[in-house]
Amino acid sequence: MSAVAATPLYAGILGLMLLVLSYLVSRQRLRHKVSTGDGGIPALTGAIRAQANFVEYVPLALLLILLTELSGQGQWQVHALGVALVVGRALHAYGLSTRPGGKSFGRMAGILLTWIVILIASLNLIVGFALR
Repeated sequence: MSAVAATPLYAGILGLMLLVLSYLVSRQRLRHKVSTGDGGIPALTGAIRAQANFVEYVPLALLLILLTELSGQGQWQVHALGVALVVGRALHAYGLSTRPGGKSFGRMAGILLTWIVILIASLNLIVGFALR
């Protein structure tokens, strides 16, 4: 078995999630005949922000999970981080897509889970490096 056993699963799931978010943006653009920007349309604004926020956070979080796995930390930790990231991004995208201008449980819980993944993975990597 490869040293990287779990991260590809989460990368694949997150890749599919990005395609769904991209499709939702394209669907809104076609529906409202807006090729660039958001046209001042709240539904399009929400779809764009859900996709953009995903792209802003997921690459670094996924890289940190990969490095966690490569550093030899337990598979349970890699899976916990991966599941938390997938759930967090799904909650955030749903919350932002359905309530683009306001607060929602999904949006807040999603970003909190994403930040927790980044925080835990970052700290574990720093501590692991310091203890070498």
